[in-house]
Amino acid sequence: MKSFSRAKKYAKYIFMVIIINIVIGCFYSIPMVYYGPFKNIREMLVTTAMSTMTHKYIATLFLSDEEINKILNKNKVNDNGESHSSDIKVTATAAKVTDPREGIESIKIDNGNLHGNMLIIKDSKRIKLGVSKDIGKFGEKLDDMCNRYGAIAGINAGGFVDDNGQGNGGTPTGIVVKNGEMVFKDPHIADEPINTIGFNSDGILVLGKYKYSQIDGKLEENKIHDAISFSPFLILNGEPTITRGNGGGGINPRTVVGQRKDGAVIFLVIDGRQSFSLGATLKEVQNIMLEYGAYNAANLDGGSSTTMYYDGKIMNNPCSSDGIRFITTAFLVE
Repeated sequence: MKSFSRAKKYAKYIFMVIIINIVIGCFYSIPMVYYGPFKNIREMLVTTAMSTMTHKYIATLFLSDEEINKILNKNKVNDNGESHSSDIKVTATAAKVTDPREGIESIKIDNGNLHGNMLIIKDSKRIKLGVSKDIGKFGEKLDDMCNRYGAIAGINAGGFVDDNGQGNGGTPTGIVVKNGEMVFKDPHIADEPINTIGFNSDGILVLGKYKYSQIDGKLEENKIHDAISFSPFLILNGEPTITRGNGGGGINPRTVVGQRKDGAVIFLVIDGRQSFSLGATLKEVQNIMLEYGAYNAANLDGGSSTTMYYDGKIMNNPCSSDGIRFITTAFLVE
């Protein structure tokens, strides 16, 4: 009995020594990260913290607003242009496929510490925007939305706010265009240019910054069929928009949509905030899209929203503690 008690005390002592060492390590490592020579680590930590809603304090506790803004500006994305629709040559739509998986290639992304999934959809005219049935009030899980629309595949699309902290994903940010009509416009945003990501009636991915007052005209001009708002654009007319730094968004789960010059559409999701996959920077997903031939590409809502559905199942590992998150919009393959 005495030996058991002695062993228990020894184990408790060892545990306390480990905890004390961890605390000491953190105490000394934090100043080293923020004020030492580790510039890349500091920039990654700051851009990651400032891209979250609830963990900005990780940066603001140790750095001034001036220092934080300097880091963010250094890693800024230069996405002020817009895509050239005439550069994309969409293949003529074939007869309706008997197997909805036809013309869709599923690829597992396993790039070092990055883990995710990619879908390449040959016929871009199969891409439609899914909208939650109670838009403005309540969101919908991606798999439920795909099933309701009869879609074989889909990824989450635009951002949203959770009114009153309800966490229901019901209210979009920016605009939502469905079947050529604006079905939602965020009343809290002034008439200023916002990133618009969508597909026109020719199956071409359209990327541009439009004011609310311009959007109706741009819808007609570009024949925009479905669109949402998010940022940043990652590739415009074959040119990457992130040429220095990591893009300013730190390491997070990512969702990206892109299009090759031959019209094929690329869906990409990268898992994050998990032990097997921390996430990706905007620069890293930009480079993956370039590797797979994207001519235009844009970042979509990421983080806990990042989700991909294909052939009856969720393909990735969403990091939300509630599992599949309620979202407002999704790009679907019908």
